[in-house]
Amino acid sequence: MFSLQLTPAGGTDTLFRAALPMVLVFGIFYLLLLLPMQRQKKAQRQMLASLENGNIVQTTGGLIGTIVALDNDTLVIRIKPDNVRIQVARSAVAGVISEKS
Repeated sequence: MFSLQLTPAGGTDTLFRAALPMVLVFGIFYLLLLLPMQRQKKAQRQMLASLENGNIVQTTGGLIGTIVALDNDTLVIRIKPDNVRIQVARSAVAGVISEKS
């Protein structure tokens, strides 16, 4: 009923062959998902650091306005046509539409 199987002399070779697909899957996962996310976060940090007065920006809420004042982690945006000024977190800026207006 029970059979005794002897392991071949190259036991570490089978361990390497068993681990190889997992290493390949992790490598592909890193290249396709994690690396682009890191690049996107780096570009977002650089964009937020380069904000200055006069830039026209869009917030994550969809508001578009001109930066009129900057602080460490907040900024004041003037929204047309009524020149309403709102204060938003710097991290709420989704992108720069144009540089100085």
